[in-house]
Amino acid sequence: MKFGTVPTFDAVGAVLAHSLRATSVQTGEIYRIAKGTKLTAGHTADLVGTGQAEVVVARYEIGDVEENAAAAGLAEAVAQDADALGLRMSKAGAGRVNLYAQYAGVVVIDEAAILAINAVNPMITIATVPQYHRTDAQSMVATIKIISYAVPEQFLLQAQKAGVGALRVAGPHYKTATLIETYVGGQEPSRKGREAMRARLERFGVVLSPRILVAHQEGAITQALSQAQGAMVFLLTASATSDPLDVGPQALRQAGGQVTGFGMPVDPGNLLFFGELGSKPIIGLPGCARSPALNGADWVLERLICGISLSQADIAAMGVGGLLKEIPTRPRLRADTT
Repeated sequence: MKFGTVPTFDAVGAVLAHSLRATSVQTGEIYRIAKGTKLTAGHTADLVGTGQAEVVVARYEIGDVEENAAAAGLAEAVAQDADALGLRMSKAGAGRVNLYAQYAGVVVIDEAAILAINAVNPMITIATVPQYHRTDAQSMVATIKIISYAVPEQFLLQAQKAGVGALRVAGPHYKTATLIETYVGGQEPSRKGREAMRARLERFGVVLSPRILVAHQEGAITQALSQAQGAMVFLLTASATSDPLDVGPQALRQAGGQVTGFGMPVDPGNLLFFGELGSKPIIGLPGCARSPALNGADWVLERLICGISLSQADIAAMGVGGLLKEIPTRPRLRADTT
């Protein structure tokens, strides 16, 4: 593509690089010619009549792909079989195509593929939400932008090849869940925690089974885990789980399950454990899950709900970016208020 300043009367058929005001030689009306407009003889006559002797334009060369066609072409490569990937493409405009989630879930990104697309040519770009970002239906998950008015086809083909399967939306794998709450001294816990969890799960269309309250004892929790009806199980204890051998993790082991991970470098949310009992994911929730505010448990439950397995190494990787907003209900605030 050629780009630069030319005499206005030579600009017929070129793409205007910067918006200009012109005066119609026929009606005297002042109007705006938007950047990206392919100039006609009428446009150039009006501009010359307005006193615009030169204009900045782009001219396509053999092998160039116009910006909207290039953006659409790259989007079609990234979202091949869009329905299967949970994606929807917008129409192309001003060299841009947006990709949206079709349903609630989490975005799974091939980061190497995104880097490869962006490394082909600076004029070809794709930006995405963070890895495993939670989506709602119609949430934007990526935007493709062709910066110049056209790009050489060879570069577009390279980007298309790199972009196949670059991202998808993983939808919920489970429809039901059980929340087990424990109490100490016979005092029934507030329903605040259950309501916060119900709201989290509703985002994914997951329904909570009837409330289960048990004493904060290993045997009682073991029995409740064994009898839980939901396809996944959450445990919200009256007393924080502070050791891998505490009553919550031990109850899971006694029920025949296994503890996959304990603790996480996300704050609030440190005191979490997770594992499985048969085919059911089990999450021992931190106390901050009683608040609707974002915490480490959200990152774990969102992935597990959507069928994405987690290891302790995955949890360790959450530390970068894991310092979340302080919550006022915290028993001991991070900040020194003395």
